[in-house]
Amino acid sequence: MVLVRKILSHKILRYGFIGALSTLIHITMAFLYIYLINDSIFLSNVVGFLCAFSFSYILQSKLVFKHKISYTKALKYFLVQSFALLLSIGISSYAPLSNSYLGVILVVAILPLITYFLHKIWTFSSFKDLN
Repeated sequence: MVLVRKILSHKILRYGFIGALSTLIHITMAFLYIYLINDSIFLSNVVGFLCAFSFSYILQSKLVFKHKISYTKALKYFLVQSFALLLSIGISSYAPLSNSYLGVILVVAILPLITYFLHKIWTFSSFKDLN
């Protein structure tokens, strides 16, 4: 338990942990939606995304960046996450990698770092001129 507290004392590791939990929430909610309500892949992913996004934004705001919840920051958070989605599609589709698995590993390793720093300098920035 002491090791877990020590690890989670670092902002970027809390960010990654909450991101991993958000991914699990997305998958779980999408699977539950498919199983219990409707087998639409599109709708199940929309529901999963909305649940995961809400969880992620609230916990990242409160536990990582120590900011109040606001519509402006939620919109910025959404824009950064959308940019990350487009970037992951671009990397996985157009990166000249001979191995598809390497592309997935590259996306999983690099995108959280990129989104963390974008959120830090833009979404949750304390500078008035950047907001």
